Amino acid sequence: MPWIRSHFRWYAPFYPSAFERFDFSGYDAILSSSSAWAKGVRVPEGCVHLCYLHSVSRFLFDYDAYVGGLGVGMLARPLVGALVRWDLRAAQRPTEMIANSRTTAQRAERYYGRHLDVLHPPVDIERFTKPRAPGEGFLVVARLLPYKRVDLAIDAARISGLPLRIVGDGPMRAALERRAQGAPVHFLGERGDGEIAEELSRARAVIVPGVEDFGLMPLEAAASGTPSIAFRAGGATESIVEGATGAFFDRPTAQDLAETMRAFDPVRFDTARLRAHAAAFSTQRFVATIRGRLGALLDAR
Repeated sequence: MPWIRSHFRWYAPFYPSAFERFDFSGYDAILSSSSAWAKGVRVPEGCVHLCYLHSVSRFLFDYDAYVGGLGVGMLARPLVGALVRWDLRAAQRPTEMIANSRTTAQRAERYYGRHLDVLHPPVDIERFTKPRAPGEGFLVVARLLPYKRVDLAIDAARISGLPLRIVGDGPMRAALERRAQGAPVHFLGERGDGEIAEELSRARAVIVPGVEDFGLMPLEAAASGTPSIAFRAGGATESIVEGATGAFFDRPTAQDLAETMRAFDPVRFDTARLRAHAAAFSTQRFVATIRGRLGALLDAR
């Protein structure tokens, strides 16, 4: 579809019917991985549906950030209202749901009325084998969307005078590039896995300036032996061990982040301990748990 990558939210009204039209006749079990739409698939009678939930749909609890991606302001309210109604119905369809974090589980209980167990996402440790060689620069790896708060990191780089590299693309890129003029900020655009691993190995620290549902980046950084700086909220509080794998800033302001960046000393963080922390979130642990839960659902049919 035209402009689907750069303006994927324009297609939001069509996603529910697209997912509902998948034909799963003949299947005994469906495993969905959902941040919004996949939980709403329809399955045949007798088929079990296990949904791994990455996020409660953002248009339920973060309207301004979602509509910022649509670019239509108040005109989107009727559209988003219809999506909310569909989403609340769709969240009741899976036989069982598992949340990727306590943050997601708490939102699911609040908005969907469902109690979810938590299984943290896996980290592909094998991707991050580059020798650690930290420089002076900090790194953000993120989709350039409003809720990611990359603007905070840009402003903090300007205040602190410390270099910042940004990997990622998205609807806000042009606005963020304008904001970064004159600041020690370099936009790299989208990069492949190998290039991201290289950037991680050279970063003084990875910065996570927004509130993440879970956020794999602190763990991928840890797998590289690199510590993180994150806003003390959301999933980062589950993936970062303060003082051992990273540091937090407590107010969502550029000044607070800048002060944390200035005071940050990567030498205080042990590379082996960082990598051991990431290894606890192994793919093998994740797959075994999902298989066990799916098997239990099939046995209970």
